[in-house]
Amino acid sequence: MTPPPADKRLHVITWGCQMNVYDSARMADVLKPLGYRPTETPADADMVILNTCHIRDRAAEKVFSELGRLRVIKQARAAEGRATVLAVAGCVAQAEGAEILARAPYVDIVLGPQTYHRLPEMVARAARAGGAVIETDFPVEQKFDFLPDATGPQLPGGVTAFLTVQEGCDKFCSFCVVPYTRGAEASRPAASVIAEARRMVAGGVREISLLGQNVNAYHGAGSGGGADESSWSLARLMRALAEIPGLVRIRYTTSHPRDMGEDLIAAHRDLPALMPFLHLPVQSGSDRMLNAMNRGHTADDYRRLIERLRTARPDLAFSSDFIVGHPGETDADFAASMALIRDIGFAQAYSFKYSSRPGTPAAGAPMPVAGPVGDERLQQLQALVRVQQDQFNASSVGQTMEVLFTGHGRKPGQLSGRSPYLQAVHAAGPDQLIGTTAMVKIEQMLTNSLTASLLSPVPTRPIPTRANPLLERACA
Repeated sequence: MTPPPADKRLHVITWGCQMNVYDSARMADVLKPLGYRPTETPADADMVILNTCHIRDRAAEKVFSELGRLRVIKQARAAEGRATVLAVAGCVAQAEGAEILARAPYVDIVLGPQTYHRLPEMVARAARAGGAVIETDFPVEQKFDFLPDATGPQLPGGVTAFLTVQEGCDKFCSFCVVPYTRGAEASRPAASVIAEARRMVAGGVREISLLGQNVNAYHGAGSGGGADESSWSLARLMRALAEIPGLVRIRYTTSHPRDMGEDLIAAHRDLPALMPFLHLPVQSGSDRMLNAMNRGHTADDYRRLIERLRTARPDLAFSSDFIVGHPGETDADFAASMALIRDIGFAQAYSFKYSSRPGTPAAGAPMPVAGPVGDERLQQLQALVRVQQDQFNASSVGQTMEVLFTGHGRKPGQLSGRSPYLQAVHAAGPDQLIGTTAMVKIEQMLTNSLTASLLSPVPTRPIPTRANPLLERACA
């Protein structure tokens, strides 16, 4: 009989997007057969993984700063006779693998996002060779074909979970490094996604967020065979997921306006489980900037798409991404972005000042926007978005809505949960409500959350038929 693997400790530090959270959980799954179990602190870990993100400014420097701290821990453990495997994963590893090993030769493993299924082999190679292992090629095989079945949600007992269904991007926006770190668009087979979703629900998950760098470009192999099963769209996949007993909520992110097809718009109309909150990045309200960014749509294309979505589901709320200070952006271009925000009305938005990513088309573009100008524009845009977000949250006060309770609040007897619009909601209630949905009345808007009271008896909530007042204002 083969003896069980020795008990080892794993600590994963995750930066960046929700997909990195999902990937970190899958790397932990891959390492379990080697005996690795999670630990809360790197000082107790036999292996530490930095799962990195390359989207934001100075991402690489943040990695090297953390590596310097981990080097001290690794040396202290070595002095006690305890070895530590140090690995750098994710998009910084993919983009700057050689630089990592040059500046931090004490790193044992560098691996890109498409090679996580090879991690046990890399650990063995590093132990045998006693030197660094680097794996940043894009393998021919898809990693999901070789990963073990996920053991459950990303957090034990979690009510919500992320599920990656698509990776990579073929859009090549001028500012974005994703095509170079995650590769071309690839979609998981529908059967694989559905099976993992079923395992998650069996483990207590009630809300699943489908992830992809360009998730609405999903085109996975169909489930069930037949000539019409060769490829499923995201809408068809969500219709299948909505049939899983116990799965009460579905979300998806991040989308591209060019891939928002009619079947996906219809899914927002038809599926009660599909939450009425959509993150749909536009980046700019200027056609000139959208062209420079290689977005492939105009500002009015985006406005018309929002209108079609609101026609399909009147209570649908939106969040978006904006970049200010892209090379060549003028005052008029920035004003066009502000006009688009006023026209549409966002419940939430993420905004950033442009920062150059090496290897992207915009990195060498002329006419960079001066730093102080970009700072001022960002402050103006964020102030406008904050006003709209506050208006949206304030419009919820007095409404009844269904909340999915996910855990305990900070106060005794208080539960915390999420509204259909991803708002944090707190209400007094029994622990038995955790992991379930219940109707509440929103009582008050706080800085970053809403307070509510439970309605008794708890009615079944149909698909809403009236728009949020902020959305009514925005459409007027």
